[in-house]
This record gives sequence, C-alpha cells and structure tokens, in this order.
Amino acid sequence: MNFLELVKKRHSVRNYQSRTVEKEKLDYVMECVRMAPSAVNFQPWKFTIVTDEPKLSQLKKAYSREWIKNVSCIVGACANHEESWHRKADGKDHADIDVAIAVEHFCLAAAEQGLGTCWVCNFDVQLCREIFQLPGFMEPIVLIPVGYAEEKEMPERTRKSLDEILF
Repeated sequence: MNFLELVKKRHSVRNYQSRTVEKEKLDYVMECVRMAPSAVNFQPWKFTIVTDEPKLSQLKKAYSREWIKNVSCIVGACANHEESWHRKADGKDHADIDVAIAVEHFCLAAAEQGLGTCWVCNFDVQLCREIFQLPGFMEPIVLIPVGYAEEKEMPERTRKSLDEILF
C-alpha cells in the first residue's frame, strides 16, 4: 500500500477485540517510533507499553470511557521537558510537537500492521504520573489504546478541502 492509502486506512478505533497484540508487531511499531524525527534530533520522549492486567486496570481508570475497557494494550507517550529543544527566540518547548510526531509514527505503523489505535488526550494526568512513576520533568502526553479493531468497515470521515487549508 502506498502512503496515501495508509493514511486513509488509519482512523480512531473505539471498539477492540480482546485478542492480544503480538510482541513482534509492537516491536516493529516501536522501531518506527524510534526513527521518528524531532527538533534538533533530541528525541525527548519515553513510551511505556502496558499489557499486564493490574497496571492496565489502573490505567483504564485514567480515562473512564466504556469503550476502553476491552483494550488489552495501552501505550503511554511521555515528554521529557529537560531533554526537549526550546526555541531560542521565545523559549517555546517543542516536546509536545516531537511526541506528537512519534505518536503518529506509532499510529501509522500500527495501521500498516493491521492494528487499530486511538489518540487519547483527555485523561487524568496526575493518575498517569503516579502509575508511570514519572519525575516532575516528565509529562504524560497521550495514551494510545492499540489492538485489533472489532469493526469491519472504515467509518466515514470528513476532511476540509485543500482550498480550506491552504492560504
């Protein structure tokens, strides 16, 4: 499949099979994350793959939506604000941008492997800090449920036209 086909295939999945994701697929996806670009190549991210039931149950409490309860794997993407590049002109911290690039590499690679994902950004940050045992300079940015989608057909998506996004 070409890149445009892959991009069109990737979508937010909110209905997962209970099937376990193979370690080989997660390893491949994380290798794609490792190759993601970042500002000044600082790579200010840490990822954690949560599959063990006690920790997974705790993590699901950070996002209390019914659909996440069936997920057998959640990946946490965290930013290291001590390692991130800060723009000289105004001090802008690029950690969020860099993590977002790495997360989208994750989501696209997962889609290529036949896995579904969903960006979850509206979660209990403090609870995630505790579960992940993060020091103060580390910030949980995104939770990514990953697994095999239950749905068989792609949901219809609308996108703005090129005229609407170009100026």
